[in-house]
Amino acid sequence: MGEIKKGDYVTRNSYNNDIVFCVKRIIKLSNNKKIAILKGIDIRIEADAYIEDLKIISEKEMQEHEEELEKRIINSIFKTKVEKRTKEIIKTGKILHLDGDKKYAEKSMMFYKKMGLKAIVRNIPENKQPKVVYRLLSIYNPDILVITGHDGMIKNNSRYSDLLNYRNSRHFINTVKKAREFEATSKKDLVIFAGACQSYFEALMEAGANFASSPARILIDFLDPLVVAKNVAITENNKYITIDDFESELRDGKKGINGLGARGKKGIIII
Repeated sequence: MGEIKKGDYVTRNSYNNDIVFCVKRIIKLSNNKKIAILKGIDIRIEADAYIEDLKIISEKEMQEHEEELEKRIINSIFKTKVEKRTKEIIKTGKILHLDGDKKYAEKSMMFYKKMGLKAIVRNIPENKQPKVVYRLLSIYNPDILVITGHDGMIKNNSRYSDLLNYRNSRHFINTVKKAREFEATSKKDLVIFAGACQSYFEALMEAGANFASSPARILIDFLDPLVVAKNVAITENNKYITIDDFESELRDGKKGINGLGARGKKGIIII
């Protein structure tokens, strides 16, 4: 095995090589061991692992993985039928999507475009999202805000109520709070999704999210936040939408995503 470096695609031997990651950075410890900080390729998780636990993915395997992800995006698009009516102007909800992952941001924009939705996607690192969200909301004035990227529990299966046990939940929580401050001054009825893999669901909801991850502290799919935003955007504004309306489209249903729901953001004007 060649020397593992930043940007390599890898899996973890100790987890039966179940998830493909990109190496975000490598940290050298005082005992000369090295730890890699990892970001999931199609799962919104951030993790770490000793270098010796990692297996490099070949270019061919990575290409196959990317092709499979593209297929899933296209299949998700084709599953949704946006109604077209004559003598009406249909205005779907406008989406502002903040994503801590650059590649996810690019793929999310592709998804929204192919769905015919109005969306602005910005690649903003999770720790910077609270600092920029108010300004971006002021500029774009969206109906729906997606706050996502990567997350994960440092110690799995314990310390669920310890915010410091989550890699990025505190940043998502602060971003939700800033967004609600904007809403209070702008009088905007904003629908918010927040979170990623294993995020602190209860704290995100308490901060003011309509939908969040992850109630069961499980992994969520790259597409899950987009599924939420899409369904809110295409639901008529006289209807209230909940997870029950699109649970089957989510990777693990209510275990991965849940919330209080919200009014749809699609307006129909008769002409």
